Amino acid sequence: MRFVFFYHSLVSDWNNGNAHFLRGLVRQLQLAGHTAIVFEPADGWSRANLLEQQGPAAVRNFSAVFPGQEAVAYAPDSLDLDEALDGAQVVLVHEWNAPELVARIGRHRIAGGQYRLFFHDTHHRAMTLPETMARYDLQGYDGVLAFGKVLRDLYLQRNWAHKAWTWHEAADTELFRPLPLQPRRGDLVWVGNWGDDERKAELQEFLLDPARILGLKARIYGVRYPPHALDAIRAAGFSYGGWLPNHQAPEVFSAYPVTAHIPRRPYSRILPGIPTIRVFEALACGIPLICSPWEDAEGLFRPGIDYLVAKNRAAMIDLLNQVLHDATLAAALAGNGLETIRSRHTCRHRLEELLTICARLGLAEKRPIGRKMEVA
Repeated sequence: MRFVFFYHSLVSDWNNGNAHFLRGLVRQLQLAGHTAIVFEPADGWSRANLLEQQGPAAVRNFSAVFPGQEAVAYAPDSLDLDEALDGAQVVLVHEWNAPELVARIGRHRIAGGQYRLFFHDTHHRAMTLPETMARYDLQGYDGVLAFGKVLRDLYLQRNWAHKAWTWHEAADTELFRPLPLQPRRGDLVWVGNWGDDERKAELQEFLLDPARILGLKARIYGVRYPPHALDAIRAAGFSYGGWLPNHQAPEVFSAYPVTAHIPRRPYSRILPGIPTIRVFEALACGIPLICSPWEDAEGLFRPGIDYLVAKNRAAMIDLLNQVLHDATLAAALAGNGLETIRSRHTCRHRLEELLTICARLGLAEKRPIGRKMEVA
């Protein structure tokens, strides 16, 4: 089958965590013999920041790391939907697209598009900025793929969509996997972006203070850290690594004995059951994980078995100390988390779920693939 995606970016993961899952899904589609092509705006902020800060080589490097993955960079005012959707059988439109494009694709479907059409939501804006999400016209869409049950229910309760499914993100286990031990670079690593002050206090309580008190050699990777955040990092004794290309994260994880998950406030307080992609990826790499409080409302994992949960700063200090000095505990956490990912939360599992949804909507037969488009 031919899958067409309209997303913010496949090429750039600069402050764009959704690219991680998208790349893994495209990989699994290709491995299963399907065709997948992604349309992304040529002037999208993630791509623009990547080019500005890393140069054209960063875009070229994408093709080397993810061979065969197709990204068409388009100008919104000249996008030919008849051409883009020619031969498509499944179309996914991400919620970070402009409302005008979302509505335009819906009208194309209503006018006779012979494909299944889904709106994919992987953000907290439906809860935190409902007036923004209410602007999206989902007429013509078969339904919403929401990355958590609480978000799925919200679309149905507010009549934004007539059908919605829970479709969590997952790990690209072809890329995120345990690697042979690298030379140890330190005691603790954290990979994550600043997040618009959405977890400023949490980072201080569960990451910076514990590492400083324990005297750990620690490193942070991520982008959009303002000067005051960089000052806090330095004051805690951390080193700062800046942007980390996502495909390099497994190598980084393999060089440290522990990492942390500190969700942004909207996910920990109003969207229970929705972990970020970082949880899936860390566990897939077999690195022990300690989390600040979040509720696994959907039973995706086994808290206390796959990872540890620290209720406060004192507990985080204690758990870090345990993991760093108890090899048996560390090995058990790494093995348990990896087992759960491989059995339930890979991009292959998510592809199977998507195909099941499509089959229930009556899509089962293959049709001819449309003409190939020039890729970025």
